[in-house]
Amino acid sequence: QVQLVESGGGLVQPGGSLRLSCIVSGFTLDDYAINWLRQAPGKAHDGVSCISERVTYYTGSAKGRFTISRDKAKNTVYLQMNSLTRDDTAVYYCTAAPDCQTRPSYWGQGTQVTVST
Repeated sequence: QVQLVESGGGLVQPGGSLRLSCIVSGFTLDDYAINWLRQAPGKAHDGVSCISERVTYYTGSAKGRFTISRDKAKNTVYLQMNSLTRDDTAVYYCTAAPDCQTRPSYWGQGTQVTVST
């Protein structure tokens, strides 16, 4: 059974950092790309960052501030987020797809990130 479980969200002040984790089961990280998406209140899902065997990429707002990485031995993908702003407030989802250009096949339940004073 495929499962993705996010953790690490929470409340952080502007300028702060958080590290999100996505533990996957039912498949290995060799087989799927992991894409972090986010959804701010009242908005559509937005891509943040993706990692696969061949590529790592970031969308515009994440470049230079976020770092995606993975630990195959732990079946875990991380998203280190630095210099957070209020615009980063959203529910963050990790998703799995055959590659970074393909619509996700599987979704986690999401973790809330709130950037506020």
